[in-house]
Amino acid sequence: MATPTKNILLDEQLCFALYTASKRFNRFYADALAPFKLTYPQYITLLALWENSPMTVRELGSHVNLDSGTLTPLLKRMQTQGWVERKRDENDERQVNISLSQKAIDAKPEIFAHVNSCMDLLGMDEKTYNETRNIVNFASERIKAADPKQVKFSDDQL
Repeated sequence: MATPTKNILLDEQLCFALYTASKRFNRFYADALAPFKLTYPQYITLLALWENSPMTVRELGSHVNLDSGTLTPLLKRMQTQGWVERKRDENDERQVNISLSQKAIDAKPEIFAHVNSCMDLLGMDEKTYNETRNIVNFASERIKAADPKQVKFSDDQL
């Protein structure tokens, strides 16, 4: 039997807290990345490629949690802006390999310095920052593992 329904106010909802934080981070990063004319999804794409380049579109999508329908146009724009290079795999033309351009390699220290100085504005020490990230990651993994279709409602709950 399911747990009896308790009315949870909007400001008490974990989903609303995460949604609000996500929106605020997106605005925060939009301002921080504006000098480089990068969007947040482009920034996380660069982060993944700085860690491991080249990657296929599929591998990259897995790292940044974007599907190919979202990632492909983003990568085309990044190529036009000079951040990445896209090349068909010589052995399998269905695969496209993504690598960093020289511009992206050269800009990495400046982008990191700018974003890191903006992160200082959060007023979190490293321990608090890491603990917060770990809690958010824990919540994300729990959400990923949960199956809302498994909830059983009794007639008196409807």
